[in-house]
Amino acid sequence: MSVRIGLSIPPFMTQAADDFWAYVDYCENAGVDSLWHYDRLISPEGSLEAMAVMAALAGRTRHLKFGMSALSVTFRDPLVLAKECATIDFLSGGRLLPIFGVGTRGALEWQGTGRNPATRGRLADEFLALFSRLLSEDNVSFEGEFFHYKDVTLNPKPVQKVLPLWTGGNSPAAIRRTARFATGWHGEFASPHKAGEIVAAIKAELLVAGRHIDDDHYGIGIPFRFGAMDDEPVQQFAAAIQGLGLADFDARQSVAVGDADAIAATLNRYVDNGICKFVAIPMANSGDDAMEQIRLLCETVKPRVER
Repeated sequence: MSVRIGLSIPPFMTQAADDFWAYVDYCENAGVDSLWHYDRLISPEGSLEAMAVMAALAGRTRHLKFGMSALSVTFRDPLVLAKECATIDFLSGGRLLPIFGVGTRGALEWQGTGRNPATRGRLADEFLALFSRLLSEDNVSFEGEFFHYKDVTLNPKPVQKVLPLWTGGNSPAAIRRTARFATGWHGEFASPHKAGEIVAAIKAELLVAGRHIDDDHYGIGIPFRFGAMDDEPVQQFAAAIQGLGLADFDARQSVAVGDADAIAATLNRYVDNGICKFVAIPMANSGDDAMEQIRLLCETVKPRVER
């Protein structure tokens, strides 16, 4: 069972192209397992489009895996997204790791595009069922509430015989969705104990569904900082997450803060609760600060946790 630490792409690294490429090159050369980019289509502060970033990473790197954490399928077209994923996986030699979600109810995209968030769960279920077939079958026909396809074939198929299809979310509906469609689960901002409860709930639902997910296909986004809980970046991050109304978020239980020993111990508590894949999110107040946080993580924590 492998334990790996990937890294998010901090917003500081997406404000200038040179900074973005310097960060990507650092991660490639430092032996980082994977890079992850969040999905925001409407973002007043600015953000890079996730699938375009995946294509850029495929062209720039040769070893890094990369993924979207998490892509909101409710704002995407399944045919276009399946074609994008297949193409990027093909060109990268099989390094794409997609994570999908339904989109938070408060996302700006709902109001901005006039879509109804009340249907996002049903739409996501239908989307994922169709998406999986498009990547693995020929002559796909599908009749659903939201999508209607007839004799659709996509080629080339992904290099990975089964393209990873991880889902996010901590709700009961997300747990059921993972058990029905996914090959892995990625949570965010849950404590080690809560994450362990979710993993156990997914495994129980898998028994009902007659499906299996590998034991090392459970992951989580983990904010971290070499410093103290009262550091300004930690307080700002906690306030931003709490402002989203996430009931599972407890700043003292759901972030890794301290020295290398403390951060490694926090990650290992997640491992003890069934979490094997991490997307580490640096809590920082500048690009230089973020790079220093990432350097310390790679040099002092990664060797203690990965196995």
